[in-house]
Amino acid sequence: MSEASRLKATIYIGGLDHAVTEKTLTEAFIPFGEITNVTIPKPELPSSLEPHRGFGYVEFEASSDAKEAIDNMDQSELFGRVIKVAAAKPQKESNEGLGSRIAVWEQQGWLEKHAVSEEDRLAAQQEKNRPLQPEDSIETLEKLDVAGPAQV
Repeated sequence: MSEASRLKATIYIGGLDHAVTEKTLTEAFIPFGEITNVTIPKPELPSSLEPHRGFGYVEFEASSDAKEAIDNMDQSELFGRVIKVAAAKPQKESNEGLGSRIAVWEQQGWLEKHAVSEEDRLAAQQEKNRPLQPEDSIETLEKLDVAGPAQV
């Protein structure tokens, strides 16, 4: 199974009670199709007393089964808590976006996306250097005798 089709067949389940286990998720989602993998991420801190981080992932054999599970289980109740069920998103690189240790402008795709062309830079510089000419206030008021946008 390719990575793209695998991602389409994987769902995210958020808002899990701490009593929920991988076995519980398997039992809750098996009616929607063949499950290939169930994951509930553990806390990052080893000193944490929580059994998991409150969310999990269920990977189905077919993406149609994942869609069926999303349609039927989103905003349903599991162990007394309303759960959020949605399509899983690809995991971000650790050096991408907010929270990374690399400045945003030094990240690989940022410059291509936000770079200003030399032509735009020159136009902005010329606009900044253009002397301001105060308008005659009477002339400005005469232009306003007609309601609506200025006629050209």
